[in-house]
Amino acid sequence: MGANSIGKEFVVTCFGESHGRCVGAVIDGCPAGLPLTEEDIQNELDKRLPPNRELVSARREKDTVEVLSGLFEGFTTGAPICALVWNKQTVSSDYDQMKHKPRPGHADYPARIKYMGFNDYRGGGRFSGRITAAYVIAGAVAKKLLEVFGVEVLAYTTAIGDMELQATLSLGDVRANTYANSVRCPDLDAAEKMTETILKAKKEGDSVGGIVECVAFNLPVGVGEPVFDSLDADIAKMLFNVPAVKGVEFGIGFEAAKMKGSENNDSYGMCDDEIELLSNNAGGVLGGLSSGAPLVVRVAVKPTSSISKEQKTVDLSTLEDATIQVQGRHDPCIVPKAVPVVESSVATVLVDHLIRAGFIPKVLGVETIGEYYDIKEED
Repeated sequence: MGANSIGKEFVVTCFGESHGRCVGAVIDGCPAGLPLTEEDIQNELDKRLPPNRELVSARREKDTVEVLSGLFEGFTTGAPICALVWNKQTVSSDYDQMKHKPRPGHADYPARIKYMGFNDYRGGGRFSGRITAAYVIAGAVAKKLLEVFGVEVLAYTTAIGDMELQATLSLGDVRANTYANSVRCPDLDAAEKMTETILKAKKEGDSVGGIVECVAFNLPVGVGEPVFDSLDADIAKMLFNVPAVKGVEFGIGFEAAKMKGSENNDSYGMCDDEIELLSNNAGGVLGGLSSGAPLVVRVAVKPTSSISKEQKTVDLSTLEDATIQVQGRHDPCIVPKAVPVVESSVATVLVDHLIRAGFIPKVLGVETIGEYYDIKEED
């Protein structure tokens, strides 16, 4: 398996570049019999573009998905699913000055060295956040599978710059409010302040980062393949493949280093004849296996590297010091677009592990789908 693929049973291969013809994914190993339409995938892709135009890049791709294979009469067939979106809003001339001037914070220089100048540098090529459209395509299929088996994955913004979410959120708040605002924060008061933080940085020709939290509910106990395919290890690997992610933590994460064992340990108790954890400092993973508590993971997203402020660089054609002011269309904050990508990334890994553990079969029989529709009708 090449470096552009991830997963053992639910294998996702992504392709395309920021300014190439298209971006897409091939998903191999999706069980046959899953009810799935292009609209299901489109609904997830639409989440990548916040409606407030001031908060995002002026490059607004419609990302109308085309499924080329793997679907027939509204169900997956068991064949590889190939789906893509076309790049139609590229302005490659914006990157002419950057061919020999690597942008600070980007992979321009190491990519040029690794590929000896053959890499597509326009918009960052394969290193652009644009490629995450493929992650969302895969995530849309994964989330549909998880829905059939009662697993829910939700991501949302908890911090933008120094503006952090303080309120205690209910699951209802997360479901109702996350995509009701452009910063993807479930607390609407905090969302307004986060919006102000982004616009202030934009006005200064700068950018800000933030934190995205993701939770998954109703995972069976014991999902994961220690030691090198641990559930948290594989999730962390996938999340670190999201451009601009610089940190990943589970549960209370680094805060555990400040605690005593008696404070950090999650005790067990009985509730309605079921064993449950009385706290969730571990974030739903113990020893690389799901513990039965909700999975809780957070990612730190760095500030957008492309800013209009003048920065120092080197002209690689002359090997002399130079300056650069990045032209083109860029997000003053990547975090709002990252939320559905994080959600999709976690869902993709969970499906792979659930298939490997035998919780999701290779073919979804009539009985499984019938139970799913019965539940939907009851809801």
